[in-house]
Amino acid sequence: PEWLDTLSAPFMTNAFIAGLCIALAAGVMGYFTIARRSTFAAHALAHIGLPGATGAVLLGLPVSLGMGVFALGGALVIGALGQRVSEREIATGTVLAFATGLGLFFARLSSSASSQMQSILFGSVLTITTGQIVGFAIFDVLLLVVLAVIYRPLLFSSLDEQVAQAKGVPIGVMNVAFMAIMAGVITIAVPAVGTLLIFALVITPAATANILTGTPFKSMVVSGLLCLAAIWGGLVVSAMFPAPPSFIIVTISTLFWIVAKIIESARRR
Repeated sequence: PEWLDTLSAPFMTNAFIAGLCIALAAGVMGYFTIARRSTFAAHALAHIGLPGATGAVLLGLPVSLGMGVFALGGALVIGALGQRVSEREIATGTVLAFATGLGLFFARLSSSASSQMQSILFGSVLTITTGQIVGFAIFDVLLLVVLAVIYRPLLFSSLDEQVAQAKGVPIGVMNVAFMAIMAGVITIAVPAVGTLLIFALVITPAATANILTGTPFKSMVVSGLLCLAAIWGGLVVSAMFPAPPSFIIVTISTLFWIVAKIIESARRR
């Protein structure tokens, strides 16, 4: 009976609404991340935001603000320096190494920042505030508006970069736009699972959806639904049993992927 009361608590309501906002953004951008072979960049952006988070605590600013600024800055640098996939890998690794060291340096300067490292690394979806939810919702609206404008050139450059460039698609602009949007998605997803487990929301559901579907739009929809199921399922299970929500969310997302791989293997046979 206690877990039913927990599910109806205000902080759980905030967590469920935040999960919906996060799933929408992560589901849409997860497809483009895999299509552009930028999974390492997406994972790195979460760690690039680490010095922003610890630095924000050091200065007494909101953690999400600091993480967003650093993730966006890192995304713009990677997008500008990495015009091709191989160049992006080098730029991403370089920026990631510097940002990780800077984040640890900021954490050592403040005991408060050091004490919040666990929530930054592993997330704390149960502590999301109403103000954060409003920010998530605004970001989702802006995301949909921007994608409505650049959807076709972004999709074209994601699926076949060389042909898109030959057809006059501004590849450099698309790279920067994609990385900037991804920085925003990472910023709103990190509170749920942290910087270390971000793959569970951005990459794994999209990879699962690609196995189950055959078109970009269907893949985005299925990816968003899988991400939402993982978050909401993780919240319910964590209320029933003494387990961290981020661990349950990652486990459910991974189980979806394993089932999809089994289905794919059965189809091939």
